[in-house]
Order: sequence, then structure tokens, then C-alpha cells
Amino acid sequence: MSDLAIHYPAHIAELQQRTRTILARENLSALVIHSGSTGKIFLDDMYYPFKTNPHFKAWLPLVENPNCWLIVNGKDKPVLVYYQPLDFWHKVSKLGDDYWTDFFDIKIISNVEQVSNILPASKDNIAYIGAHDDIASQQGFSSVNPSTVLNYFHYHRAYKTDYEFVCLRQANDLAVKGHQAAKNAFYNQATEFEIQLAYLKAAGQTENQVPYGNIIALNENAAILHYTVLEKCKPQQHHSFLIDAGASFNGYAADITRTYSFLQDEFAELITAVNDMQLCLVKGLKPGSSYVELHIRNHFKLAEILQRFNFVNLEADAIVSKGITAYFFPHGMGHHLGLQVHDMGGFMADEQGTHVAAPAEHPYLRTTRGIESKQVFTIEPGLYFIDQFLSDLAKSEHASYINWSKVDSFRKFGGIRIEDNIIVHDHSIENMTRDLQLA
Repeated sequence: MSDLAIHYPAHIAELQQRTRTILARENLSALVIHSGSTGKIFLDDMYYPFKTNPHFKAWLPLVENPNCWLIVNGKDKPVLVYYQPLDFWHKVSKLGDDYWTDFFDIKIISNVEQVSNILPASKDNIAYIGAHDDIASQQGFSSVNPSTVLNYFHYHRAYKTDYEFVCLRQANDLAVKGHQAAKNAFYNQATEFEIQLAYLKAAGQTENQVPYGNIIALNENAAILHYTVLEKCKPQQHHSFLIDAGASFNGYAADITRTYSFLQDEFAELITAVNDMQLCLVKGLKPGSSYVELHIRNHFKLAEILQRFNFVNLEADAIVSKGITAYFFPHGMGHHLGLQVHDMGGFMADEQGTHVAAPAEHPYLRTTRGIESKQVFTIEPGLYFIDQFLSDLAKSEHASYINWSKVDSFRKFGGIRIEDNIIVHDHSIENMTRDLQLA
């Protein structure tokens, strides 16, 4: 029996318990969860890539199937309305027996309108959960995505089940295979486009199946945080390579970043320093500790690197107090990870969704929630040479502290980011990425 089959029953039991709790609290009798619907491209007969509603794929590993529905009440076997059209234009996904199918009362429809015959006739006290308000209205739902229900599920989504851990480990395994192939392609002086192809082939996924657009950045392109151009021409010289790329498994995401230097030079030494910093920060993921404080610690450790490598002529504490690190590290240290790359619940203090804002000095932090067992995080510190921020720094009162000749010599490398995917356990952490031997 596979690990998925072993742990799936407890996963369903947990979702059923959460459903019972919120339905009783909100005086609802059921939830109807819509996988989603395809959207046609404007003035065309083709469709945008389909992405499944995360509330739907939390229950079962159907991630490429539009027009499916779940009816759940926390007590009875959930009803799965499975759309299996009669279609000679496209390959239709047949529903076979798998480890999860016995947990659902499956009803197959061949036409999207047929769902009306299966949904409860009365929609009183039933909430629709999904992306399509128009379809919800057509089906007669008056309660659509109630915030109290979404807040409850989003808060608890931060606590992963053992089944979800299995899926996240598998996603990391696929992504690491891609990263290893991409690294080899870089050292063989491939283009960004060629590196992307090598990654996808090794991961065994298409561009629509990976959880986000891969960042494949050579040289100064690494200074663009969400760079997705994929140039097809080789640079005159390969200096550096930053890859931020993931993979999906049963709807769960991996999100991994590495940076490489083409030569064994000072930039390679800088990568080693950021890597050591990242591993130190990973150790700080302890239940009961603060993610915000860990992010702030990141800035002090970065300041030590800026001082050690002679980018800034100040002591580390002064570099942080003057806000200089923000010019070299303009994003948050990481985020929750799961059904979505930036998983929900990171700013919630409770089940009601009470928002805990990021500190004003760190507006791009993606989570303020305390660190607890069964949570999954990314840890992704960086150090960048971004023209826009360096220009602002040059105009600031702190310009005289910067070793500009040294900074300018590193612009061609773009920047560094190192990112792992971490499970927090009661008395330990599990670095899924490093456990797969991705250095």
C-alpha cells in the first residue's frame, strides 16, 4: 500500500471534521465546492489554461478537471459530480479506481447542465465555494463564498495532514530533478529557453502543470525578482544563474530556488555565504517562535555579509538601523506552502480571520503568523544588485557608506536567492529540499 493510500483516510476524516465544525457554527447544512470552469480567450475558440479551485483539490487529487463539483456536509460520504463529456475533439479523462475513489459517492455527468439534477433542489443554508459567481447564481445559490467559512478553512489550511506531507515531498522530488537538470544545462552554457526545456523534461511537467511560471535568469536578469522572459540567445558570457522553479503533485506545490556562479570566483563565495545564512535561518523554524522575528534576523545576518564582503562600510547593526539592507533584499523571507504556492492563512491570528499586518518596515513579508507544528514554509533569503534600488540608495543620505566600485562590479551577476521547503514538526524540522540532496 502506498503512503498516499495509508494517509488519505485520516486526511478525509480531518476535512470532514473541519466541515462539521464550520457548518454547525454558521448554521449551514452543506457546502458545494466547484472545481471551476474554463475561460475562453477573447475573440478566439481556445481556452485559457485551467487551474483548479484549491478548496476542491484539498479533498481529492483532481487538478485538471473543470466542471466538477463536491457536495460535503461533514457527516455523509461526500458526493463527487464528475464531468466526463462525450467529446471527439479532445481526450477525455476517464475515472478509474484509485486510493481515493471509495471515499466519494461518484456521479458522472456528460453535460455541464446535468449537475442541476444532482445539486440539492433547495439551496437554503447551502454555500457555494468557487470562482464563478455567475454559475452560482444560475444554480440558485444565495450564499457564495461566505467570508466566515473561507476564513475558517484558510486558517486551518496552515496545519497540514500526513497525506499532505506525502504530496509535498513528492512535489519536491519532481522539482529537484528539474533543478539538477537545469544546473547541468547552465554549466553547458545553455540559453534560458534551453534551460527551461531541460527543467520541464526532467520534472516531467508542462508549463501549465508547474505551480508558477519558472524564473530562469542568467546574469543581470537575476536582479529581476519575477523574471520570466526566457531569452533564446546566449549571453556573450555566462556569469550567473538564478532558478526559482517548482513542481506540482496532486495539487500541492514545491517552490525551490538556487543560484550558481559559472566560475569559482568571489560571487561563488558570496553564494556560499547566503547559503550558510539560509541554513541558519531554517534552524530558526521552531514551534512557538515568531516568523516576523526570524525575518528581522535575516536582515542582521545579511548586514554581516554586506560588511564582510566590503559592500558597505559600516558595522552590521548600523547597516540594519539605517535601513540599508532593504536596498539589497526587498522581499519577504518566505511564506506558507501547500495547495497554493503562497498558501492561505499567513496573516491570520485566529479562525475568524483577524488580520495581523506586516511591520511597516517590512511591507513585503508574506506571513506574520506564529510558527507552529504541522506548518510548511519556504525560507528564501536573497541579496540583489537591482538598478532601481541602487539608484535610490545612491541618492540617499547613506550613499557615502557604500563601496560603489565593488557594488558596480557585481551588477553583472544580478543577485542571489536560496530557497528550501520546510516542514515544522513538534521537535524537529524536515528540510524536504535538502533531504533530496539538492545542495
